[in-house]
Amino acid sequence: MIAGGSGEVPDDVQRTDARVPGSGEELDVGRLQSLFGDWQRIATGFFALLGALAAVYVLLPRIVGLDDALDRIDDATWPWLVAALAFNVGAFAAYVMLFRGVLVGVEDPDGRLRRRLGVRASYQITMAGLAATRLFSAAGAGGLVLTYWALRRAGVGRRVAAARMVAFLVVTYSVYAAAVIVCGLALHFGLVAGAAPLAGTLIPALFALGAVAVCLLVALIPEDIDRRLAALASRPRTARIARRLASVPATVAEGVRAAIEFAREPRRGALALGGAAGFWAANIAVLWACFRAYGGSVEPSVLVQGFFLGMFANVVPSPAAGAGPVDAGMIAAFAMFGLPAAIVFPAVLVYRLIAFWLPVPLGLVAYLQLRRTVTVWEREDDGEYPAVSDKVTTAEAR
Repeated sequence: MIAGGSGEVPDDVQRTDARVPGSGEELDVGRLQSLFGDWQRIATGFFALLGALAAVYVLLPRIVGLDDALDRIDDATWPWLVAALAFNVGAFAAYVMLFRGVLVGVEDPDGRLRRRLGVRASYQITMAGLAATRLFSAAGAGGLVLTYWALRRAGVGRRVAAARMVAFLVVTYSVYAAAVIVCGLALHFGLVAGAAPLAGTLIPALFALGAVAVCLLVALIPEDIDRRLAALASRPRTARIARRLASVPATVAEGVRAAIEFAREPRRGALALGGAAGFWAANIAVLWACFRAYGGSVEPSVLVQGFFLGMFANVVPSPAAGAGPVDAGMIAAFAMFGLPAAIVFPAVLVYRLIAFWLPVPLGLVAYLQLRRTVTVWEREDDGEYPAVSDKVTTAEAR
């Protein structure tokens, strides 16, 4: 099994022969190449990004009477910025750990997946995914698509790969939701120090509780809902359509259940949960160091709550996966908690440069490395090694 762990994915969802010529489901390598090779699109997004950042960091300070906010960029205490860079490296490491953790339990009879998805390949996949997320918006879909493609090329089956990507998201954002709930309620009821505006504490906490409840309800979808709906259909064609439509909620529910199992079984889920918590904690530590670099002092609960409220702006369409909206959202969140704008503006700007843009060049290099790694896997699959498993589900065989 991958990355250790004692759990196993049931046989009826296993499929490790990832290369299905002409299947139409397999992501074509050329699409990924064009994704990163479309320089016109990248240039357009870059200039749109510059416009968005100029609006946030140049026009907005002038509107609110803080013309000298950007002039404070050079006033940073550099040791704190070095600390921020170190915390960012920790975030990368935790993200790799999270990726490896969500693969715990994937069946791997002859150890091929363990060999292929080691630390080196995991780094390449996660860093390339981060770059794709930042360069192409649609709520981070670029990173998800690239990671799914890499898992398929490594030998993980369609449904298993999709379910594990869902588990990846659920584990990651469960920590997010838990932090918003705990800090929001603690601030609202005065259990910890810090300002407690209703819009920044109780309301986000209730919203997060609702999201968690919906996620738990999704887990109740039966594993075989696609077969059940197909059985209700009177015609073969209708049955096929019903099965295909039902495969989406079935796969999502499977991923949610996998994430829940990580929480219920600490030994199995320690790597994934620890990676998710470490990733968010390291990002918050980067922001904390940036505040300290400009002489800012933020209560811990306010720091956590303001960070996550600002990150929620990722859902707003932007040229580069949240650049612009997240900056503005984070500045607005900390302003709502009463922090001086003269400190918030430069601190948030430097945080975004370190945490958001620093991974991009590293991710582009990782993508090129990943392409070479995938080429090696493809050559292995052409005959150097036997197939990992012959187990194919009935649905996948269709």
